[in-house]
Amino acid sequence: MKNIAIIMGGYSSEYKISLISGNVVYQYLDKTKYNGFRIHIFKEKWVYVDQNDAEFPIDRNDFSVTVNGEKITFDCVFNAIHGTPGEDGLMQAYFELIGLPQSSCDYYQSALTFNKRDLLSVLKPYGIKTAVSYYLNKGDEINTAEIVKKVGLPCFVKPNKAGSSFGISKVKTEAELPIAIEVAYKEDNEIIIESFLDGTEVSVGVINYQGEIKVLPITEIVSDNDFFDYEAKYEGKSQEITPARISDEMTRKVGETAKRAYEVLKMKGFSRSEFIIVNDEPHMLEMNTIPGLTTESLIPQQAKAAGISLEDLFTNAIELALK
Repeated sequence: MKNIAIIMGGYSSEYKISLISGNVVYQYLDKTKYNGFRIHIFKEKWVYVDQNDAEFPIDRNDFSVTVNGEKITFDCVFNAIHGTPGEDGLMQAYFELIGLPQSSCDYYQSALTFNKRDLLSVLKPYGIKTAVSYYLNKGDEINTAEIVKKVGLPCFVKPNKAGSSFGISKVKTEAELPIAIEVAYKEDNEIIIESFLDGTEVSVGVINYQGEIKVLPITEIVSDNDFFDYEAKYEGKSQEITPARISDEMTRKVGETAKRAYEVLKMKGFSRSEFIIVNDEPHMLEMNTIPGLTTESLIPQQAKAAGISLEDLFTNAIELALK
């Protein structure tokens, strides 16, 4: 029986969703192979939380925990932290330094994909299309006329290095830009402003499954709100249709693009890439490397459509990490 530390929580606005994801992993872990341990990672504490919700501090020297005088070490970490420090490379680098296998991609890929502007810049030379974008760092002069001239209206204002759901605004007039920029700065000190892509939004998971890069069935996103925001993503304000209502040819095209991005970046673990299809061309918005793993989340939905149970999905991630 291997000891698996399931890390959840994190330092970002998405910590509540991460706790749900982590508990789903804990619930569906194959109990015949693994002892699951829920580990909460917060700025003020790293703790193991037992079945009675008692907390035991993690020794950060070797990521062990002592319970009733017995020291427990882990064989592998299952990473379920959305946002920092689980999705931006910090935890990955720490685990690499102490020699502990973990289920997500390596620290460089985590840091790169978490930074939307850097990710899209790296993928562009490989023929992966993106929206027209404008970048701002906190303290930069805000020239709204220049922004509108480059990206047009409406446009999207997003934090550059934050979870995909917080701090995003759809801006319809030039006058709204300064307010949207302030909202985004609450989440991050870097901002990406993108042209509005009017098309079909799809999300596609790519995973290494049993040693092979596998594209999961594609999900079409139809948001009840103006776009796929936090409410749409987590509070049922959207329709998520798997498989997506797109042609076989477009399914192949989106899948190939997502798989190319996964391979170019030398990814491991889970990835979920978001695209908007405009004029028969998929345009990439972002890639998530610690996507939601709640039972309603897109990757579990897509895995189910591919005939992969949650237990198999999580077992596969752990076994690949242990290789």
